[in-house]
Amino acid sequence: MRAGAGPEFCRRPRGVLRGAALSLVFAGVIGTAAATGVLPRQQAPRQAPEAGPSPRTAVAAAGTVDRAALARAAAEAIADGKSGKKAAEEFVSRSGDRWGAVYDKREYAEFEQTLDGAYTGVGLSARRGADGRVEISRIRGGGPAERAGLLVGDRLTAIDGRPVDGLSVSEIVSLLRGEGVTGSTVALGVERGRAAWTQPLRRARLATDPVTVRRLADGTVLIRVAAFTKGTGERVRQAVRSAPARAGVLLDLRGNSGGLVAEAATAASAFFDGGLVATYDVDGTQHAVYADGGGDTLRPLVALIDGGTMSAAELLTGALQDRGRAVTVGSRTFGKGSVQMPSALPDGSVAELTVGHYRTPAGHAVDGHGITPDVTVDAADARAEERARTVLSGLGGAS
Repeated sequence: MRAGAGPEFCRRPRGVLRGAALSLVFAGVIGTAAATGVLPRQQAPRQAPEAGPSPRTAVAAAGTVDRAALARAAAEAIADGKSGKKAAEEFVSRSGDRWGAVYDKREYAEFEQTLDGAYTGVGLSARRGADGRVEISRIRGGGPAERAGLLVGDRLTAIDGRPVDGLSVSEIVSLLRGEGVTGSTVALGVERGRAAWTQPLRRARLATDPVTVRRLADGTVLIRVAAFTKGTGERVRQAVRSAPARAGVLLDLRGNSGGLVAEAATAASAFFDGGLVATYDVDGTQHAVYADGGGDTLRPLVALIDGGTMSAAELLTGALQDRGRAVTVGSRTFGKGSVQMPSALPDGSVAELTVGHYRTPAGHAVDGHGITPDVTVDAADARAEERARTVLSGLGGAS
């Protein structure tokens, strides 16, 4: 199961899901965004204005795509000598599935590799701003984009001379990654204020380090989780187990745009002794995600969140908040709570389609709503961490 768009997506949970054998995806972070230099789909699954639904596009009440109808549309295109992938992209674009996307074999293989915490790219994340233009939302330290001097807030206008307006997410992914060859180049059209230029970048193989742990001067253990890639949950659990007995934990989920739901559930297991983490529906059937037993249920805990906290990170945040395990500090989270499932198409391409939505343990919907923190503070403010530490100290978290 995947959660996550922005760096951002997830795969089948192991030993976490009960009553489900599907390989589900909470689309969001790892595969399509920040970690890979890919555009998070924040307003619509395509950059072009959405057309009305096609007569052949069946959309369920929950906003999901009829997968059988999609497969037929792709098969018909192939039979006519056309691109099945292109037909599928048009079908999904018309469907209104906000998080739907279509990948060819190579793109999907690369997408899967990002879940292992490594990818070939230029080291930037992008999003569509309030004015509808594409802007850089995050720069990876030490990556090609940072070395070239690109900055958060710079606008992207083109990739290898091709305007980004009107491109689908999978097309943007493909252009940024090229053939996934380390050392190959890509030219980005960039604007900053009134300046505009073309910036060549050389793609690199980048390894992510999604978990960082620091012991602060007051004894607090700061655990920052950038994404829920493979192994992230266990690293969080080990960090909590290794923390001094009296130390509180500040769990920093700012900018975490998602990842593997199984990893988010494992991370939740660090703080719970079993119990419900989230519920979700797939084509109308209800399922649940549970934490493992044996977690630390007494250690003071504050979770720091913001508008970049998405998908699997929201799933974890909702569980901590609803079950009274943590005080949440920061600003409202992104609001990505839909469930995606990969669906193979006749030509070997793969469609990631929305099949349902998840809810927090108390039954709160996340999609389109986000999670409101217990203590509101501008998470972009340099004092946000200081405020979170003050709250933690009030819980007895300083040693």
